[in-house]
Amino acid sequence: MPAVTTKFTDQDQLDLKAFEINIRAQLEAGVHGIILGGTLGEASTLAEMEKRTLVRETVKLVKGRVPVIINIAEQSTKSAIEMARIAEEDGASGLMMLPPMRYKADDRETVAYFKKVARSTPLPIMIYNNPVDYGIEVTLDMFEDLLLSCENIQAVKESTRDISNINRIRNRFGERLAILCGVDTLALESLLIGADGWVAGLVCAFPAETVAIYELSQAGRIKEAIAIYRWFLPLLELDISTKLVQNIKLAEVATGIGTETVREPRLPLAGAEREKVLRIIDQALKTRPELPDYKQLGAALKD
Repeated sequence: MPAVTTKFTDQDQLDLKAFEINIRAQLEAGVHGIILGGTLGEASTLAEMEKRTLVRETVKLVKGRVPVIINIAEQSTKSAIEMARIAEEDGASGLMMLPPMRYKADDRETVAYFKKVARSTPLPIMIYNNPVDYGIEVTLDMFEDLLLSCENIQAVKESTRDISNINRIRNRFGERLAILCGVDTLALESLLIGADGWVAGLVCAFPAETVAIYELSQAGRIKEAIAIYRWFLPLLELDISTKLVQNIKLAEVATGIGTETVREPRLPLAGAEREKVLRIIDQALKTRPELPDYKQLGAALKD
């Protein structure tokens, strides 16, 4: 599932034409869902109406082929409940939820926040567990409380950077909680030890290669998946950076499915930093692997 970038015009408006080009490229590559308004989507800079527009436009584009998921990252429980209501109204298929923003809630407060939002909506929820970047960890004990109380909490975007946490979650909860890796540089390793999926970043620029790695790993064609993943690694490392948005948007330009425009205070990369990222992208394009017919693998697995 790509955590897609948000496209902007030079006048700082939503660029829906560029956005559509990228969404269509994702669908053509065979992604299994679209996630809007995450970190890569510059969620903290988006107005409510802009988020609504992105959901509505994406629902129109996907036409029911894959779920459309909107991230909820709010400062108050009241606001989060309202965003969940709006998401359902606009046709979203599910929610990805971060803990409360700005205020560093303790365990009790974080659980209460998730419970109140979950109980306010029929939409399925994926908890985004990223204590490295957001300062709050959703522990296994917290998940146990949530899963007992809220049937619609169904998945976790596992971004703790501790890959052994996948086995801890599986040992504790079995198949009750779907596990999606949220760190590009740990994706294949996570899939091979039992993660159910991958919320990806560089997929925004390289959708076919990303989906191919997933489908090959699920079909047991591990050596082929590893070969593509090794080629991909220098690009995937662009995702674990404070400039991940700028990095990935620059890669989208190189593959013809995006623009470099970001919303201030972010600025496009410049100088030596920009040249370094361009070299990584250029080398990847020069050595881009030929992909097997991975779409048939996905279809066969479904059958």
